[in-house]
Amino acid sequence: MIWSVFEKVAQSNARVNALDTLVMTVRSAKMPIGHGGNGIATKGRPLDNMVHLKRSIVQVKAESNCLAHALLIAKAKVGGDPNYNSYRRGYKIRPVVDRLLETTGIDLSGGGGVPELMRFQEHFKEYRIVVFGGLNCEDIYFDGQVESEKRINLCMTT
Repeated sequence: MIWSVFEKVAQSNARVNALDTLVMTVRSAKMPIGHGGNGIATKGRPLDNMVHLKRSIVQVKAESNCLAHALLIAKAKVGGDPNYNSYRRGYKIRPVVDRLLETTGIDLSGGGGVPELMRFQEHFKEYRIVVFGGLNCEDIYFDGQVESEKRINLCMTT
């Protein structure tokens, strides 16, 4: 492979001398596969497929108040809540969501956007809420900018 690269470079430059210095830098990087240790490749797969492969990704399919559902599921995961598995499967979470919305006074009937995220960030002061616009880490939709070790990462999908 290195020789074929050298041939291409040599053909493009007519002034290559046998005594010229040739420096080649080879870099190798492994793709991160997470902490699961199962080595499942996720590149190029849709989020729906990755949900079943990676335990760190939870897909919320609530008919209403999905932002509150996602925040509570992520908070349960980060905080080590024993109800985490029940929440992510859709059990026991409805009363907790209702209590959260009643406590904060947030109305998600029209969906949730930046104003609602700011109010949730005020309520969950011990967590830093970061919402990504997709699977690209640089596509940040909202960042709570709170100094905290505990971080809730959410990914918006359509």
